[in-house]
Amino acid sequence: MPIPTVAIVGRPNVGKSTLFNRLVGKRLALVDDRPGVTRDRREGEASLLGLEFRVIDTAGFENEDPETLPGRMRQQTDAAVRDADAALFLIDGREGLTPLDEEIGRWLRAETTPVVVVANKAEGRAGQEGAYEAYRLGLGDPIAISAEHGEGLADLFEALRPHVEHDHFDVDEDEAGEHPLKLAIVGRPNAGKSTLVNRMIGEERMITGPEAGITRDSISLDWEWEGRPVRLVDTAGLRKRAKVEDKLERLSAADTRRAIDYSEVVVLLLDATRGLEVQDLKIAAQVIEEGRGLVIALNKWDVAENASALFNGVKAALNEGLAQLRDVPLLTVSAKTGKGIDMVLKVAFDLREAWSRRVPTGELNRWFEDAVDANPPPAPKGQRIKLRYITQVKSRPPSFVVFGNRTDELPESYQRYLVNALRRDLKLGAVPMRLEFRGRSNPFDRNRR
Repeated sequence: MPIPTVAIVGRPNVGKSTLFNRLVGKRLALVDDRPGVTRDRREGEASLLGLEFRVIDTAGFENEDPETLPGRMRQQTDAAVRDADAALFLIDGREGLTPLDEEIGRWLRAETTPVVVVANKAEGRAGQEGAYEAYRLGLGDPIAISAEHGEGLADLFEALRPHVEHDHFDVDEDEAGEHPLKLAIVGRPNAGKSTLVNRMIGEERMITGPEAGITRDSISLDWEWEGRPVRLVDTAGLRKRAKVEDKLERLSAADTRRAIDYSEVVVLLLDATRGLEVQDLKIAAQVIEEGRGLVIALNKWDVAENASALFNGVKAALNEGLAQLRDVPLLTVSAKTGKGIDMVLKVAFDLREAWSRRVPTGELNRWFEDAVDANPPPAPKGQRIKLRYITQVKSRPPSFVVFGNRTDELPESYQRYLVNALRRDLKLGAVPMRLEFRGRSNPFDRNRR
């Protein structure tokens, strides 16, 4: 298979050659503050966190007569993009969008080459507003980086990976319905995690027994449920940190936390004979903090006493102890008999669908206008807080940014109102959400100063 090719494009002096040098690991391209230093296409072998590809540094895009030198440079850039597997469209995150950036964006939208928008010169928070403004280009989620300082390369890796790994990469769920559900089973020691996994896959794949802590490594298994692929991960039990003294157990706990990081949905398994404990709430809070879908399953339900009272008590304790995410699905299962497992899998797939959802911009802003009209933000000290519009910046988990003025004075109670209304009205379900507030003008308003 030929090596994939990535072309770097953008107007002059946005840092294309600096990024080129960063990717190839050498100062092959000349870099200077003056625009227009690069004229010919320069190619090099790039490596980005293990991704191997050929990268092309192109001349700064200028709309000139094809017979002139800038016009001939533009033709070279056109050819590089047409022949590439992907294009990195660099803008200057500090300056924000310019009319020439918008013209380049229109050109790239007409091409068939996949495009990743990159807001460069975004050291710290310097280019964050420019990155948000880049949504106006209509080319997907922009990536904020600093080519000079090497910041943001992990995000660039994730954005490029689908285009340069070919058949070796994991296809996003949005692109393929057969993407396996990444499902981690976590909980305290001896809650029955390995027994549950064995019952799911129908074989004694995991060692089980009455002793706590048999599982040490996180074990990944590929499996199918009703024809739908699942990547199951059985993890080591998580005890209170104060009780973890053995080095191997510390490593196992760290491995479990990594499994949570790489999962899409996490099943927190509780022992119904012991009820809900503080450590369970800490594990649940960690899953929510990582932005993963959460299902809580009461195991050993076949031997539970006072089942109805136990279920209601656990549900009430969860609502009180997990105030950051209400109505987390609470299910009952028996790893021994298999009862309730199908419901756990169905709820997990439904959660992933909500977790991956993108709300259309029009629908989102119609909801936002109605929500603000129904309950306007307060006016501290008689000064009005104006919320202008909302945009979804990513999914998995759903993440939104609200733009307006004096948003730093918006009380937490009003922020909770928006989160709860967003979750309820747009049917996002009980998945973690991110809602940020930015005090700035509307980048879609072309008449702004």
